[in-house]
Amino acid sequence: MKALLAAVAALVTLTGCATGGVQQAAPSIAPSSQKLSGEVKVWSFDVGAKALQRLAPEFMKLHPGVKVEVTDVGYDNVYDKITVGLQSGSGLPDVVHLEDERVSAYAKNFPNGLVDLAPVAGKYKSDFDPAKWQTASGPGGKLYALPWDSAPVGLFYRRDYFEQAGVKAEDVTTWDELVTAGLRVKAKTGKRLFVSDLGNITPLFTTLLQQQGQGIFKDGKVAVNSAAGVKALTLMARLNKQGLLQNEKGWDGRVTATKEGKAATAPTAVWWSGTLTSEMPELSGKFGVVPLPAFEAGGVRTSANGGSMLAVTGQTRNQQAAYAFAEFVTANKDSQLSMMKTESLFPAYLPALAAPYFGTPVDYFGGQPVNQIFAEQVRDIPPVESTDDDAEAAELLKTLLSRAVVGGEDPRTVLDEAAKQISAATKREIAAS
Repeated sequence: MKALLAAVAALVTLTGCATGGVQQAAPSIAPSSQKLSGEVKVWSFDVGAKALQRLAPEFMKLHPGVKVEVTDVGYDNVYDKITVGLQSGSGLPDVVHLEDERVSAYAKNFPNGLVDLAPVAGKYKSDFDPAKWQTASGPGGKLYALPWDSAPVGLFYRRDYFEQAGVKAEDVTTWDELVTAGLRVKAKTGKRLFVSDLGNITPLFTTLLQQQGQGIFKDGKVAVNSAAGVKALTLMARLNKQGLLQNEKGWDGRVTATKEGKAATAPTAVWWSGTLTSEMPELSGKFGVVPLPAFEAGGVRTSANGGSMLAVTGQTRNQQAAYAFAEFVTANKDSQLSMMKTESLFPAYLPALAAPYFGTPVDYFGGQPVNQIFAEQVRDIPPVESTDDDAEAAELLKTLLSRAVVGGEDPRTVLDEAAKQISAATKREIAAS
């Protein structure tokens, strides 16, 4: 669930083959009262596959005529297999597990690849994380997937480091205040503020962009050099210039550095709690959580980083049962709460967040009910535009952003250059800034 944006340029290359050179409409599903029967095959990966395999027997008890088969394809293989299946027009299962950033690319490049679920699922719009619902949606009110797990972002912090520095985490409500606190913590403890892979700072940049209500694109145009983009990159450059970023390569470097206590905070998504509890049990009691600092006092104090969806493929021969299983997993309070408790998949289905479970004190976090903090933030995650060019743009930003953060170049100048390169690569106009 935590994987970063991966390049999907191959999708663009394959589009013509996948659709025979003709842009076809997405297949649609109609409401039905017929009894469900037949097989439903599902492709998933990692912890998502474990959750679906566990829930499948419960669904089959409700619908004895249906057999659900969940295959853990593995994260390293799943998108290659899905792309090949979309290109060839055959070989796909009935339901596929997709990370958020994949949905719009598949829907755009393979117009008949995913079923439009709006006729049957549109009634749930107000019940889901609004940011994820927008990501799953397409032109004309189409809905290409059902939101599954959400990834609200907060600020994890080391209680002991903050106490040594005389800083109260609850008093840190803006990024400026966090920078000031970080300098104090570093002076008192020698620890930097947080871990970042300076070779790939795009995820942090897009998280800060979304906090301000914007994506890489706005109204179909390149918008990285907007005021929000400049503000985000300026903050990142400031953090590094003042020695507050602990540079570590990749996911493993981040986990190891945290385990070794090299940083005082981690501005990241709710799934980080699962990493802490499973990878660092010896640090129990040392962490706390507060909402993400805002750019301005009273501003938005969350963002998003990750999450998944379930889509029904256009190749299914059992639309109704396939949709029913996806609905059972995603739009069901009991299912969502069960996956939160067992697989730590944070619900995107808002009614599930009202369960008393989210107010339960968590021993690892010193008895703090951390899940309640994230549950309260989900509705506030700003929806942003998602496009089939997001992955390609993110790849281009990887090198360019470092010129400002590591190389010290002017953030505005760097982002203006980034906008030009993204525009050239995607054939999209640059938005007025």
